[in-house]
Amino acid sequence: MNKSELLKEQVQRNSGVDVLKCMRCGKCSGTCPNYDVMEYHPHQFVNMVENNQVEVLMKSESLYMCLTCFACVERCPRGVEPGKLVEAIRLEAVRLKENNHLKPDQIVEKLTDKMPQQAIVTAFRKYTK
Repeated sequence: MNKSELLKEQVQRNSGVDVLKCMRCGKCSGTCPNYDVMEYHPHQFVNMVENNQVEVLMKSESLYMCLTCFACVERCPRGVEPGKLVEAIRLEAVRLKENNHLKPDQIVEKLTDKMPQQAIVTAFRKYTK
């Protein structure tokens, strides 16, 4: 499996989105409040993930123009959830820059009396991948 296929698999796993369900109707993009300022629109994100173009999306400003309002998710007749794909791609972009990792020896310094234990466990799981 090459790098682009691995990225696609990681994004789909993290988002829980099945890109093959998309029928390219464009309803998600039609409802996007930031449509005019995005290089790639919600339906294009889905198509590009399907076609192993996650790296292109990770370099696009559209990744950060998405408001994560999930209007695209609400509008999709097939339940594809493009907004969740965008979030997963953002997470992958941060992880690849190695700015979002929590190492085991950093856990102690993050602990406070007010922090729920689940927060530490969740952060450790999320940021060490």
